[in-house]
Amino acid sequence: MVREEVAGSTQTLQRKCVESRVDSKRLYYGRFILSPLIKGQADTIGIALRRALLGEIEGTCVTRAKFGSVPHEYSTIAGIEESVQEILVNLKEIVLRSNLYGVRDASICVKGPRCITAQDIILPPSVEVVDTAQPIANLTEPIDFCIQLQIKRDRGYQTELRKNYQDGSYPIDAVSMPVRNVNYSIFSCGNGNEKHEILFLEIWTRGSLTPKEALYEASRNLIDSSLLRTQITMLYRRLSFWLLGYS
Repeated sequence: MVREEVAGSTQTLQRKCVESRVDSKRLYYGRFILSPLIKGQADTIGIALRRALLGEIEGTCVTRAKFGSVPHEYSTIAGIEESVQEILVNLKEIVLRSNLYGVRDASICVKGPRCITAQDIILPPSVEVVDTAQPIANLTEPIDFCIQLQIKRDRGYQTELRKNYQDGSYPIDAVSMPVRNVNYSIFSCGNGNEKHEILFLEIWTRGSLTPKEALYEASRNLIDSSLLRTQITMLYRRLSFWLLGYS
């Protein structure tokens, strides 16, 4: 967080995007401004938005892969350049875009020799791959290769215990975080009693959401949680009055 002095208008509230760019299919950038804010307010809003952007926005990712009869994740499969562990890591990096809820099934079924990419994943109608060129594995021989996948919409980073299940499937550490990074800067403007603050917010996303969409989701989550806290406080007060005989 950076704090600097600048000259700026303190008359009307400004909420706008001042910079937007697409660096790659999996890297979007946006810079937003919110002003004028009362002194001390910008830091509070910046912290809350950063937390909401990084931890409270849902994303879709691959959470499990089933290879068939493979003894463990460090195994190698004849005709495939990568080990099972390397394939799992590549699947973890796949960025998906969807509005689905719950768990869905997907699959890959191809014949070598060829390079398998994210484009080869057979997905439900409500799910799409952000970068179809993301590599998964390289088949070096004319073999049939099939993987059953499980995808899920969640939030945050979920670490799974590294073990294979009885059905031959392997869990994948889920990265359900559409936002890569968030940074904010606070600038002061005005003089004396007219002094206000300007909040600049920088957002980098993985491509499943634009920075503008991510900011909207984070803001909505903050508003919803604030309304819930207000309702809980009101209910608690009514309950307290009732218990004390003031109802």
